[in-house]
Amino acid sequence: MAGMKLYFNWSSGKDSALALYSLLNDTRYDVDLLLTTINMPQDRISMHGVRRELLLNQFESIEIPYKIMDLPEELSMDSYNSIMKDQLESFQKEEYNYAGFGDILLEDVKEYREKQLAPFNIQGVFPLWKRNTLEVAHLFMDEGFKAIVVSINSTLLNESFCGRLFDKGFLADLPPGVDPCGENGEFHTFCFDGPIFKEAVPFSIGEIVYKEYKAPKDPNKAGDSGKAEMIGFWFCDLLPIV
Repeated sequence: MAGMKLYFNWSSGKDSALALYSLLNDTRYDVDLLLTTINMPQDRISMHGVRRELLLNQFESIEIPYKIMDLPEELSMDSYNSIMKDQLESFQKEEYNYAGFGDILLEDVKEYREKQLAPFNIQGVFPLWKRNTLEVAHLFMDEGFKAIVVSINSTLLNESFCGRLFDKGFLADLPPGVDPCGENGEFHTFCFDGPIFKEAVPFSIGEIVYKEYKAPKDPNKAGDSGKAEMIGFWFCDLLPIV
């Protein structure tokens, strides 16, 4: 008997990989599409900084159909919601009942996703939800997955953490207060091998670069200095191997 139709929101990172693995082994669901958003001008996955070509190499190795949504670099929340509304209408017509995510702890993110899905009678599925993040990190490794750290928040981690393998040594070196899965945005990863892949995704390590972006406005902060606050990130550029 076929499972219930589900598309999965694929970020290219470790939590996505482990959550997808869980859903592929859950007979209640039929995962038949992976969805990823790309920063169109940069041609990279937002916040991860991973090149489109490497994302396509992941899809080829996972062997599940995919859809890429190209988004403009300067995108307001209203514009994003409008784009997603159109996509969800399409998914509803295609009779998707469920959407899978790799979220673990952030209540506001989960609530936002569920609020987006509700008008289209699509239910969010969160296989890693509320699990201990240190246990999730070790489970990822124990299941045979491999990932590399491609982006870090410079206010929480220094440059030396960027470009490292996500392994037990990395976890041991994390400063106090940094989540083992980077669930608060401390770091992002690129998963390149594991049980969901037909073969490992090859790459070489390029340069490590620093970039700054406008920080989200704090609704609890009164006043306006007239100058946008900036937040910095280190990115490790992964290069596809032909």
